[in-house]
Amino acid sequence: MTVKANRVLGRTGVLVAPLTLGTMNFGRWQEEAESIRIIQAALDAGITTVDTADVYAHGASEEILARALRGRRDDVFLATKFHGQIGDNPQHAGNSRRWIVRAVEDSLRRLDTDHIDLYQAHRPDPHTDLLETLRTLNDLIQQGKIRYYGTSVFPAYQLVEAQWLADRHGLVAPHTEQLPYSLLVRSAEREVFPVARTYGVGVLSYGPLAAGWLSGRYRVGGEQPESARADLIPGRFDIGLERNQRKLAAADALARLAEENGLTLVDLALAFTLNHPAVSSVIIGPRTLDHLEGYLKAATVELDPRLLDRIDEIVAPGTHFVERDTGRDLPSLTPAALRRNHPTTN
Repeated sequence: MTVKANRVLGRTGVLVAPLTLGTMNFGRWQEEAESIRIIQAALDAGITTVDTADVYAHGASEEILARALRGRRDDVFLATKFHGQIGDNPQHAGNSRRWIVRAVEDSLRRLDTDHIDLYQAHRPDPHTDLLETLRTLNDLIQQGKIRYYGTSVFPAYQLVEAQWLADRHGLVAPHTEQLPYSLLVRSAEREVFPVARTYGVGVLSYGPLAAGWLSGRYRVGGEQPESARADLIPGRFDIGLERNQRKLAAADALARLAEENGLTLVDLALAFTLNHPAVSSVIIGPRTLDHLEGYLKAATVELDPRLLDRIDEIVAPGTHFVERDTGRDLPSLTPAALRRNHPTTN
């Protein structure tokens, strides 16, 4: 089964396939030989975009990807990210000019390439002026080290600010935004998707299965599923916690809806994310070749308006169940920001 590169990535004019191969598993939960087989099978199936990051397996993901792409680099729209801390030095992180110019050289070396097609800020950096980040990325485009740049999990107001700053200072504006989007994590529909469409920002959505909650294994009355990511965010997958009960009920209802319509929950989940007009491509993270085949099959599913209406009845547009599912912890919602730092008045 194959897919075609028939979607335009925002205002770039670059054609991408509806599915993008994500590589977070490679080098961490996936052995190199199997990782390379999956990467090459994805390319053979028509997937044109591969997304990685310097922090994935401490750089090993980028190195594995380089070996898998030998002889095929020109056929791939290659995306990677910077921001997360590399090693033990806290200065080796963030969105400052100092770190970006070092990080891009490290990624170019690990990826064994002379340019990166899409370079993304993995998260916002509250300690760095946004204009400094934009100027640095603009310079990297001028130097030919990157072709386009984007953001990941930026709030809508910062996406607008980035467009405004770029226009005011004569810089290239961000081309893409990467964010979580699924049947259970729909908050992007409120503001980020409208902003993206207004400014021609391509959206690479990730987590179509909501970190496994939409795999079909999370059912009301069922056993606690195992998750390789359970230790990353304590309690995120614990179906016994009260904060996860509504999400569990929704996942169960969506599974029943899929079954009623002759689909698997994976089919329904992936087709839903691909259906939104703001989404350019959906990042998938297969851990086996069978997983890849399942994603490729699901990408062919079309949902009619009746079924989309039923989904909205189960999970209302703009909804998310747990704040951390949005991909970040909001600094503005910390106790210090809410009630401990109020200015005093005389």
